[in-house]
Amino acid sequence: MAEALVDVLWFIESCEDEQMDPDDAVKVLEGTGHLVSRLSSAQRSEFTDLLGTMAEGEPDPGRREFLEGFPEGFGLLDDAV
Repeated sequence: MAEALVDVLWFIESCEDEQMDPDDAVKVLEGTGHLVSRLSSAQRSEFTDLLGTMAEGEPDPGRREFLEGFPEGFGLLDDAV
C-alpha cells in the first residue's frame, strides 16, 4: 500500500503543468504531508525504512532522489529533531 502511495506522489511530483493543475498537485502533496504527520513514531520509522529500501533498489536517479528526500519533505523526520 505504501509503495502505491509513493508511486502516485511521484507521478504528481513529476507531472508537467499541462498534465495536472499545479494548484491541485500542491493540494494533494500538502494533504498527504498532513496525513503522514499523523502516523505514530513506529509507523513513521517503518515507512522511512521502506523508503530507504525502495531508494536503494531504484535505477532512475530522479525517482531515487525523490525517495531519499521523501522522509524530510513529508515530515516523517519531525520527531527526530
